[in-house]
Amino acid sequence: MSTVPVVLPSPASTGLAHLAEQTARYVEAGLQGAPNTARAYAGDWRRFSAWCTEHGQVALPASVDTLAGFVTHLAEAEKKVATIQRHCAAISKAHALRDLASPTDDKKFKVLLEGISRVKGTRQKQAPAFSLASFKRTVKHIDASTPAGLRDRVILLLGFTGAFRRSELSALDLEDLTFSDEGLTIDLKRSKTNQLGEAEEKAIFYSPDPSLCPIRTLQTWLRMLGRTTGPVLVSLRKGGRLTERRLTDVHLNKIVQRHLGPKFTAHSLRASFVTVAKLNGADDSEVMNQTKHKTSSMIRRYTRLDNVRQHNAAQKLGL
Repeated sequence: MSTVPVVLPSPASTGLAHLAEQTARYVEAGLQGAPNTARAYAGDWRRFSAWCTEHGQVALPASVDTLAGFVTHLAEAEKKVATIQRHCAAISKAHALRDLASPTDDKKFKVLLEGISRVKGTRQKQAPAFSLASFKRTVKHIDASTPAGLRDRVILLLGFTGAFRRSELSALDLEDLTFSDEGLTIDLKRSKTNQLGEAEEKAIFYSPDPSLCPIRTLQTWLRMLGRTTGPVLVSLRKGGRLTERRLTDVHLNKIVQRHLGPKFTAHSLRASFVTVAKLNGADDSEVMNQTKHKTSSMIRRYTRLDNVRQHNAAQKLGL
């Protein structure tokens, strides 16, 4: 009676298989992007998949006609161009993760997308900036004698002077803070434009007015926390009792709106930093050193100069 020989995998083939798995994991990580972007993409993909199911279409791999129909549906539903473009990016990512050709690369589809952009316009609604005077009044009005008030002052002052994205504020840990006589240095582990975790820092400076000083306010908050590790900004229980639960970027946004008003967002802190700094004579390189933008064009995009008389060269003609 003959037997079928059992062939055991060689150590070399086992090692190659392991490397292939690791390679796939790294490739997927490279395609994921920032956490907030990944969450947005996941929601966009679910929306596309549901539309395909409803209309009897295949979502993966999607045909050019299927994607064209979906994008037209979004346009007719009065979705913004930026929202439509983000959906396309999510669909492209989903195909790339599975090594499939994406219909977003089709030349005819790109013509369709350009046509939608021309018809609808591409100007994005941006978070407004506030004036420095109104910001000072708002901060001073917050009761810093309570844990909630003190924490909220920290959020506003740190978010503004550090030109933070709300995801960066949420991610801050006590281990990221270094105090000195000159001020505070904050180590950014990762950010939207620094996905690889390269060394990146923000500098915060003392203010002569203690009620507006981001460093003194933060130090008072840290003494209240009473620990040396973990998240800087945390949620509170009823009665103002501290927790160790990190504040999410969604809650940070709600806190900013509660104090500054519903038309503002947490992103207004960052936009206002750029605007106020530019009005006070800062050049683009100085602003970029804090915001970590890579190009001056992004600084121009962030500068909110709604009043035509602000920062206008017509004042410098010498007439």
